[in-house]
Amino acid sequence: MHPIADALPDSLCYLDGSYAPLSDTKVSVLDRGFIFGDGVYEVVPVYGGVPFCFEEHMARLDRSLGELRIANPLTHGQWHAIAMRLVEASPPSERAAVQAIYIQVTRGVAPREHAMVQGLVPTVFVMLNPMKPVSDAARARGVACVSAHDFRWQKAHIKSTSLLGAVLARQISVEAGAAETIMFRGDWLSEASSSNVWVVKDGTVYGPPKDELVLAGIRYGLIERICAEADIPFSLRRIARDEVFGADELLLSSASKEVLPVVTLDGQTIGSGRPGPVFQALHAGYQRAIERSAQEQGVPA
Repeated sequence: MHPIADALPDSLCYLDGSYAPLSDTKVSVLDRGFIFGDGVYEVVPVYGGVPFCFEEHMARLDRSLGELRIANPLTHGQWHAIAMRLVEASPPSERAAVQAIYIQVTRGVAPREHAMVQGLVPTVFVMLNPMKPVSDAARARGVACVSAHDFRWQKAHIKSTSLLGAVLARQISVEAGAAETIMFRGDWLSEASSSNVWVVKDGTVYGPPKDELVLAGIRYGLIERICAEADIPFSLRRIARDEVFGADELLLSSASKEVLPVVTLDGQTIGSGRPGPVFQALHAGYQRAIERSAQEQGVPA
């Protein structure tokens, strides 16, 4: 067996109504998630034992399931209860750090047939993983990225488990020694392999519109709120390739990256080549949002 497989975690997970160690949990090979990638997922960050933006993640889960015509098998309260049981079962050292709740729902188990089989019982899986945060040094100096043609399908707004396109896109930056792969459909910015992308020009934060060509990350709404608090103009519109390379600042956002400055793209310096003032304001606002979330849920910051 591969050494990585030997080192798989033995933490508690949830599958179809039961809790068991991850290493003992099995899914049918005829599950449509395994055969077709016929399912959706969510990743919810957890800071100090407190899920962050949980309801926003649940709303996106509802939207993704709706696109696949799968009824949500659980209420938001039931999802939260499962998540908190897994958090509480994790070691205190992990609970004090940053974790990630991974939620996956597939259409269920059926003989292999492309058509959507009706009446199946969805497969529900939840696990908790440590989430490796971006280092303070990387955030302070910024990161390098590369660009690529966005060769993925036309329904990127669904948070689908069919992630081969994202895997291939991320591998481009891995092999280039870069932090992310920023993608363009033709001459227009879409997103990165597992991040949203933001362009800052003349003090305004610009992002691609929320349509079927991008997965509108939870940070779309969060960054808009932080911008409003910091009196930073915010706008969603089509962004041309030359605007990306000519940006004053270029930023990534995701659950694991939070907000991360990009200082070079394809070897070309972005702006001053250093993290800029808008990034600093957004990063500070993001930390305040985490603190507020903890306070609202009754946990000391």
